[in-house]
Amino acid sequence: MTAATPLDALSTSHVLRQCEQAKDGTLWEVIQPGAQSGRAQSQNVLTESAGPTAHAKRNVEDAVSTFLCLDDRRMLHHIRDCTVAEARSVEERWDLSVAELKASISLLYLRGAYSKNLEMESLWSEDWGLPFFRTTMPRSRFREIMRYLRFDKKSDRCARLCTDKFALFSDVWSGFIDNCIACYKPGAYITVDEQLFPTKARCRFIQYMANKPNKFGIKFWLAADVDTKYLLNGFPYLGKDEARPAHQRLGESVVLRLLEPYQQREELFSTKVLKHDHATLTVYQGKPRKNVALLSTMHPSVTTGGDK
Repeated sequence: MTAATPLDALSTSHVLRQCEQAKDGTLWEVIQPGAQSGRAQSQNVLTESAGPTAHAKRNVEDAVSTFLCLDDRRMLHHIRDCTVAEARSVEERWDLSVAELKASISLLYLRGAYSKNLEMESLWSEDWGLPFFRTTMPRSRFREIMRYLRFDKKSDRCARLCTDKFALFSDVWSGFIDNCIACYKPGAYITVDEQLFPTKARCRFIQYMANKPNKFGIKFWLAADVDTKYLLNGFPYLGKDEARPAHQRLGESVVLRLLEPYQQREELFSTKVLKHDHATLTVYQGKPRKNVALLSTMHPSVTTGGDK
């Protein structure tokens, strides 16, 4: 008489429990919808409430300061400089202020909220447009800004494209995502999915997706808070990722990368002080994926100050 294999044991107990076997051999027990499977595991119990981080609460006072938490002044100055550099290759005396750049961005936001089906230039119409467009900026000036709008400089673009396919926008995008991570603490439920941003531009990573309303575009992997729809993290799909381990599937790699800032990390811009014998270690979480550690045998205590 031979010993029963796991599948033999499964067959004898099939009356009591119904299981299904996955392709990799994993056995899954079938349970009824709504059935309780026991207490929640400790790693799934959240004791902190979701919402703006301490950094965001210190810096948000009104709508403009809220906008600057995500699209900060460094990003705006960078976009302004890149746009002016592009324009002056055609018009030597062309210039753009940061205030004008913010005004043009506000018009783009309002267009998305008001009507995506109406032609952009029709929004200046006195018949069916909005007065906000006419009072904010002349239509001819908006055309100029959109014509020259750039997010990187041509002078060093070729060198950056050798190591970064997304070089034309990566500096602004990475800054925006870092700010998204810094300003909000997600709740218990996070969703991960893809989104196709339609574009007519020509580049090496344009995707064709037949099931989308717009067939061609740039595909982004995004993580968002389920309750608030807040964007938590994201990155573009640029083709085959050579850094991905051979044994790791694409879906697993995407999920781990998107949730990496929220796996056992200190709150952004927080400071932790540690003590061992006569040494004091100060750890400052200055970036989502990088902290700064200061070790001292001279200072027995550490004090921290606010933002300057």
